[in-house]
Amino acid sequence: MTCDEARVLLHALLDNELDAGHAREVEAHIASCPACAAEFAAQREMQRVLTDTNLRYTAPANLRARIEASLPQPQAQRQQPSRRSVLRGFAMGSAVSALAASGVVALVLRQDDQQRILSEVVSAHLRSLQAGHLIDVVSSDQHTVKPWFNGKLDVAPPVIDLTAQGFTLVGGRLDYIDARAIGAVVYKRRQHVVNLFVSQTSNAEYRAPKTETMQGFNCRRWGNRGLNFWAVSDLGADELAEFVDKFEAAMKANVEG
Repeated sequence: MTCDEARVLLHALLDNELDAGHAREVEAHIASCPACAAEFAAQREMQRVLTDTNLRYTAPANLRARIEASLPQPQAQRQQPSRRSVLRGFAMGSAVSALAASGVVALVLRQDDQQRILSEVVSAHLRSLQAGHLIDVVSSDQHTVKPWFNGKLDVAPPVIDLTAQGFTLVGGRLDYIDARAIGAVVYKRRQHVVNLFVSQTSNAEYRAPKTETMQGFNCRRWGNRGLNFWAVSDLGADELAEFVDKFEAAMKANVEG
């Protein structure tokens, strides 16, 4: 493991986010590299200081007086709410309840969850780029890669050979996103790696592809036929969109055929 690879994973090691194998590799590198050991010690000390429950800030004595002086003075007699304002508040509360019942509030909450999962997907892509971590089953034959997933996952990911379209299938592996095992199908375009992460979902609706950028990588995510897909690469957004379009077209042709 190189210093650059180790430094990418130092925070994950501190937060106990690495599996046992990766943790051992980083720890072994730290033990043999004074520079990375010093960096790890500095990060660990910073984490300790930030989480210290005794860390407190005492405001100056005159701060309270300044804040109180800036507040509006209380009225001699508090104004009674009008019937119109009461009805307006009731209507607002009813609207919020209706939004919650329709699932809009849940959609907002899921957006935060999607960003967390996107971060995990990009981290998994980074881990895969370390030597020896990219592929568990090495093959350019889709009929070899797809059966390899059988019995390892509830649903094997679709594996499609796109070599003729400019994206070479090189294999697959198991990875872990959102605390569960999922399949990762690996492609290459020139020297660029494309990780296609696939997981099962209860939502069978089609969700159009959407591209986001995180940590310098492009990620195009979409949903189809009860599966969630994330394609991650350092390819440009246009080329990654081309990969997804060709994958979707081939998958559709396979289903209809």
